[in-house]
Amino acid sequence: MQVSVETTSQIERRITIQVPAAEIDEAVSTRLKDTAKNVRLNGFRQGRVPMAVVRQRYGDSVRSEVVGEVMRERYVRAITEESLNPAGYPQIEPKVDEAGKDLEFVAIMEIYPQIELASIEGTEVERPVVNVSDADVDEMIETLRKQNADWQETDAPAADGDQVTIDFQGFIGDESFEGGSAEGHALVIGSNSFIPGFEAQLIGAKAGEEKTIEVTFPEDYQAEHLAGKEASFKVTVHKVSTQQLPEVDATFIERFGVEDGDQEKFRAEIKKNMTREATQAVDNRVKQQVLDALKKANDIPVPSALVQQETDAMKRQAAQQFGLGEDFDVSQLPNELFEDQAKGRVQVGLLLAEVIKANELDADDDAIKAKVEELAEQYQDPSEVVEYYMSNDQLKTQVKSAILEEKAVDKLLEQTNVKDVEMSYQQALAAAQQQAEQDEGAEEGEKESA
Repeated sequence: MQVSVETTSQIERRITIQVPAAEIDEAVSTRLKDTAKNVRLNGFRQGRVPMAVVRQRYGDSVRSEVVGEVMRERYVRAITEESLNPAGYPQIEPKVDEAGKDLEFVAIMEIYPQIELASIEGTEVERPVVNVSDADVDEMIETLRKQNADWQETDAPAADGDQVTIDFQGFIGDESFEGGSAEGHALVIGSNSFIPGFEAQLIGAKAGEEKTIEVTFPEDYQAEHLAGKEASFKVTVHKVSTQQLPEVDATFIERFGVEDGDQEKFRAEIKKNMTREATQAVDNRVKQQVLDALKKANDIPVPSALVQQETDAMKRQAAQQFGLGEDFDVSQLPNELFEDQAKGRVQVGLLLAEVIKANELDADDDAIKAKVEELAEQYQDPSEVVEYYMSNDQLKTQVKSAILEEKAVDKLLEQTNVKDVEMSYQQALAAAQQQAEQDEGAEEGEKESA
């Protein structure tokens, strides 16, 4: 076997492989002899069909079968001998495939990139410092009261925060438009669930009243045929309801797992959950800054096969998230919706793997169990969660990957200049959300510039 490897890009290789004709012809002859033993043809006893007849009838298909097997086997042998690390499956194309001639075929493949990590030394990282105050706890309890509120019908005019039950029909000029009407819709004024200006014009409305509401759709409205258009809605108000907040008593507290209804325990549990959420928001914000710096310093090529794998995984995740069902064909979702984010994830994954390798990072069972115990604190029966995870190798592997990623980020963080910034609980969560939106916008900008 003769093998030549051509480097066509940083991660693409073109392998040309030649196999002597004698090897192919011998393999075909052997396969035809085996075939002849089981051939049944009219006029011949089984196993007595002349080889000339067997070759004439089955020669092409047998050769095709043999050549396919040989190409796959010699490809594997070639990448092993040449120490190539393929990322995904190759494209294999025969160049010479004729009886009596050496078989020649080409395999085009992508390999994992060779990475020489560039330092992120000197990168400025902003780390929020968050203390959950009593006022934050009070605000969270108020939020929980609103989430568990009842609605009581009233004859009073609708005010901000009230719920109105309405029928409405939307018009552009004199023409109604699709999706612009509903009956018996419950709308909380001030929820900002309708287009700007709609809810505010319902303030002061009473049950039984009919109103015409004039609005303008935002220029970036998702339905392009409505974007920027002036519209009117004919609205009938059926009822107005005011929010009745529950008292923070033992009955209310018991809903949240504090069985004895003790207020101090309730507040302590809320503060612990808020602190956990704030810590997670801080960690994610710091991590994202570190990973952004890592990607910027190491603009590595990414194998398309790995991007496609990640794209497919994101499609399945999206289908599950939106309840499309297990039988939904995710290939219906366009790759363009996920490719940029998938590419970024693959790039980060390859770079973090190199950080883990370079620093010889690892996580044993004790570390995995400690991490699982930390995660299990938010569940009603933590011990059951720990047992479930530790008895499942796949889940343990996932937790180990998360631990190694955290360790890699911590190693990278040592290269940066960290600036602590005092933030309130709400500011920290808002900053984390803003960071996520900026990252999404950056990905869209990269897509447009490309």
